Formats: sequence, structure tokens, C-alpha cells
Amino acid sequence: MTHQVVSHEEWLLARKAFLAKEKAFTKAREDLARERRELPWVRIDKAYSFEGPEGRLTLADLFGKHDQLIVQHFMFGPDWNEGCPSCSFWSDNFNGIDSHLAARDTAFVLISRGPLDRLEAYRKRLGWTFRWVSSAGSDFNFDFGVSFVKGSDANGPNYNYGSARVGGEEMPGISAFRRGDDGAIYHTYSTYGRGIDMVNGTYHLLDLTSKGRDEGGLPWPMAWVRRHDQY
Repeated sequence: MTHQVVSHEEWLLARKAFLAKEKAFTKAREDLARERRELPWVRIDKAYSFEGPEGRLTLADLFGKHDQLIVQHFMFGPDWNEGCPSCSFWSDNFNGIDSHLAARDTAFVLISRGPLDRLEAYRKRLGWTFRWVSSAGSDFNFDFGVSFVKGSDANGPNYNYGSARVGGEEMPGISAFRRGDDGAIYHTYSTYGRGIDMVNGTYHLLDLTSKGRDEGGLPWPMAWVRRHDQY
């Protein structure tokens, strides 16, 4: 490995120049977040049904006492025995955050099409404490663009607002919902593909290092990822 090595004074000059770029990025990110909050909402009138440890649940039930809900669309198909390794990598970043989100009036839940008993077994295996419910038999995953009917499109399903074609039946995403003052439930935001990078703290920590994510020589970017009990 070769890299430029300089004195502390020279490093400090370069770091201060880069700090200006970081500040500009932070400002741009805050502006983007504000614009995201200003996006229009869509009222949810369809009656979705989920299964949790406590029984059948509606979308409104998933809010609990809160007015906001964040959903991780976790890839765990109806006939799968394990969850997606990449989704598991993301979920490892979420363990323990539900109490912090609750302090900001926000509930958090994972939703997958897999049967509840397999979701629960997998959750316990990986030591996760957040809520996970099954949408088996519901249109929820299909309506929110993360599950697809195999063979429905010769070119592959249309994913991420038409920006990508995929070969699988399950894909990842994050969605946000709001309970309005009128008691109705509204869909406020969803992101897919690289859009979910923003919620992966592990990647952001790696981005601070000299090697970064170090995925350039791999067959695909996340070829290195394992479930945390398989490294």
C-alpha cells in the first residue's frame, strides 16, 4: 500500500479544506431531509392484516401509541428458512433503537412475508429485540414494491420506482407512515436499493476509515457480508 504521508501541519491544512466540503454536505443533507418531510402523503384505505406474537394486527396497530411508524421491509420469503444476509446486516444496526425512536413518537417494526414462527426463531437466533410481524397472505409487500410475482415480467420486476429490474421475488426497502389528526394512516416515504444506505451505521463507520468499504475487488459489493453468527 502506498499513500501520501505528510507532516501534521500539512495534514491539518488538508483536513480543514475537507471540513468545508463536509459542512457543505451536511447542509445539503439537511436540506434534502426538509424536502423529504415536505413530500405529499398518500392516505392508506386498504385493510392490511399482519400476524404478530399477540395475534392479528392492522397497520394502525403497528403504531401503538405513536403517530409515526418506520418499517424495514426485510427479505424473508414464505418458503425461506433464514432471512436475507444483507437485510440481517442492516437489522444489526437497528437493535436497541426502538426506545430512542419511541422518544420521538415513532414506532419501528420489521415486516416480511415469511411465517411468523420462522421470523421469531430467526430473530431470537440473532439476538434482536425489535418487533417483527408477518404479512403472509397480505398484499402489503406487493403494494409497497418489495415483493414480486415470479415470471410476471419477462425482463424482471420493476423495482425502485422503475429505476431497476430485479430477478428475485423479494427486495429490501424502508417505508415511513404517519397517523394523521383525523386518525387515518398515511404513507409518507419509501426508499429502496442504495437509498437504504443512509440507515446502515456500519457502512458509515467504514466510510471514515482509510480502506473504506473495501468492496472494489469483490464479485458484488456485499459478497463479504455474513449473518453475524457466521463470521
